Amino acid sequence: METIRNWLLPLVLAAGQSALMWTALGPDEKPGLPGLIAVACALSLETAALSRRRQAPVRALAGTLCAYLLGTVAWQDGYIGPGSLVAVYSVAVRCPVPVTVRAVAAAVGVEWVLSAVLEGFRASLLTMALALSAYVLCAGLGEARRQWLGGRLTAARRLAGAEHARRTAGDQERRRLARELHDVSAHHLTSVVVTVDAARRLKGSRPELAAEALSFAARTGAETMESLQRLVGLLRDTDRPGLGTTSADIEELVAGFGRLGRPVAAHMPDDLTGPTAEAIHGIVREALTNALRHAPGAAARVLVRRADGLLELTVENAPPRAGAAHDAGGLGGGRGVAGMRERAAAAGGELTAGPGPDGGWLVRATLPDTVGPRHPSGPVWRRDVLREQRLADPALALTAMVLPVVTALTATEDWSERTRRASVPELIVVTVLLVLHALPLLWRRRAPLASLAAVLATAWLWPVAVAVAPLSPRVSQFLVGGTLVEMLAVYALAAYGRGASTTWPAVIAATFGTASVVTATAAVDGSLAGDPVDGLVVVMVVLLGILLAPLFASLSGAGLVVRRRRLRILANDDFALASSMWHAQRAAEAERHRLALRLREAVLHHTASLVDLAGRGRLDDVATAARAALAAMRDMLHGLCDGEDPGGRLAPSPTAGDLDALCRAQRAAGRDVRVRGLPEAARDLPPSVDVSAYRIVEAALGAGDHGPARVTLRRRRGTVHITMTGVPLAVAGPVAERLRVQVTAGQGRIVFEPSGNVRVSLPAGPAPAPVQEVSPSPYA
Repeated sequence: METIRNWLLPLVLAAGQSALMWTALGPDEKPGLPGLIAVACALSLETAALSRRRQAPVRALAGTLCAYLLGTVAWQDGYIGPGSLVAVYSVAVRCPVPVTVRAVAAAVGVEWVLSAVLEGFRASLLTMALALSAYVLCAGLGEARRQWLGGRLTAARRLAGAEHARRTAGDQERRRLARELHDVSAHHLTSVVVTVDAARRLKGSRPELAAEALSFAARTGAETMESLQRLVGLLRDTDRPGLGTTSADIEELVAGFGRLGRPVAAHMPDDLTGPTAEAIHGIVREALTNALRHAPGAAARVLVRRADGLLELTVENAPPRAGAAHDAGGLGGGRGVAGMRERAAAAGGELTAGPGPDGGWLVRATLPDTVGPRHPSGPVWRRDVLREQRLADPALALTAMVLPVVTALTATEDWSERTRRASVPELIVVTVLLVLHALPLLWRRRAPLASLAAVLATAWLWPVAVAVAPLSPRVSQFLVGGTLVEMLAVYALAAYGRGASTTWPAVIAATFGTASVVTATAAVDGSLAGDPVDGLVVVMVVLLGILLAPLFASLSGAGLVVRRRRLRILANDDFALASSMWHAQRAAEAERHRLALRLREAVLHHTASLVDLAGRGRLDDVATAARAALAAMRDMLHGLCDGEDPGGRLAPSPTAGDLDALCRAQRAAGRDVRVRGLPEAARDLPPSVDVSAYRIVEAALGAGDHGPARVTLRRRRGTVHITMTGVPLAVAGPVAERLRVQVTAGQGRIVFEPSGNVRVSLPAGPAPAPVQEVSPSPYA
């Protein structure tokens, strides 16, 4: 599949160029046999170079430029050579910005030098302007793709981390509670046993030790009971963060929620610590988790500020975007707001939550400031958002500026020298108008509606300039090329705006606004195509609007489709992350409850009996009770440390070789599941791939299907191919997202088929050393 993807586009480009060159020109315009051979060599070189555009994009660009030189020299009027545009796009996708800038400069320089040699210096300037516009546009689109892929990779890593936390939450919580339990009380009970045994052995020679031992047992038992009861109380608080929470922990928490591609801003002092910081940590986590569940893709803001010895916390999220809503049923614990109120009250504050003024959700808490400011400057700003495109918007704006200007300058080549010189001031005015008209495209993502409004407003400078300058008709006609800006602004409004409800009225306004501007520019001199403008203006506006309406509607529809797809991807990420976090919290909560129950039933009962017996002076019974309490404590610690492994060791992670046992377990449960391809495909796999293969099949078979299923493993050319059939519940929803994350983390590929089949490819050997020309950053 990867080989087909690498070769398909180059072969299509080669075939298209061959057909176009052969049919578009007459027999007299075609070169001789040597020229045709050179052109065929150029096409072959371009095709071979583009086939390596993903693995070595800079080398691919060098190859396409060499092919362009060879083909253009051999057949100047016939060879097209679009491969260098594709190669520049690939460089921008896979290399950092400095490499992309150098690639664009090299491509433009090659075309300019070649044009200067073949056509002369003056014509080469137009060629250079047109080439610069085309290459910068390709580089901008490639940079946009690179940023999107970088965001997807970050999201996949974040989801993989959440999935790993979900799987290991129970084990980690058991180990943490074992450490706390041992530190809190185990050595107390050991001291009681040692002291009481010593008093019993020496009660004949030193009877005073018995009273001291009883007093020590009563005192230590009471301290142990107090510690255990406090630990049981802490276990009831299932959302309690770790001790020692600081501003950095809260900022990291906010950053984690912001790495999936939506704006999350944080503003807080940098010196928060203590119980108040723990309360803020828990409230922010609960509030942002609720935003993930109920408003996926929406912007959020976390604000903490000091005022009159208090800390005012505000967590606000915008309403869910259209098309991004997700069913969060089953994920909520039903105590979100109540738990936040309890946390604020425990810290000595209060909390309110409810709908915000813009339809979103607003959480406000007032907490005591137990630390106070340390620095006069206090708060620092931090924002984790989807990175703004550094080249895409300027590239589109530059293209919209340059193309009409280049078209105008090219048209002036047919004018006389006298007419050309007389039109220079008018051409400068037209250039300034086109530049002003395209500038609002720089804000098309951040403020698409305002950008479209500015584009439509600056277009009305055209008829004003034609009337005031005045501009001659032979020059003012070039202003019509600026309508490309309206098209880009309409698409941006649909792709980055607030949805169809605001897009379609703006599209209608843009359609007839553009028609009105073009008609007014043409009719400002009092005539339209040589006829008086009496009733023709309205007719022309309507006719031109009718002609533009399908074009603008198509652009708007394409933007809405892209927007809906992007929001659906972000919503799926949010849902999968919230699901993993929820399951991890529930697993940890279950361990806490289990430990609290055992503490009450076993250790606390024996410790209370120990204190009671010590108060009555029954030394022998105190020794028995202390031993029983210590034995119960050790049993608990042994169970916590060993988990479910009766052998006292953690079981090794299952691997692909254990898939047969997994299928046997499924068959024992009543489901017909078979595996083929073992053990040949699973022999000598890298450890990470070995474990990933098992986890992927386990997740797919555990999706909830009950029908027969088949698992097939094949190994070919350093890749393990896993095909799972009969798992329709695994091709969509959270299970599909989990599988996609696992496969992406293992640098593999996954395909979901509507028929209920899942196909996975994982590398079966060490990855080759990366080519140095490709950036080692996560966006590569």
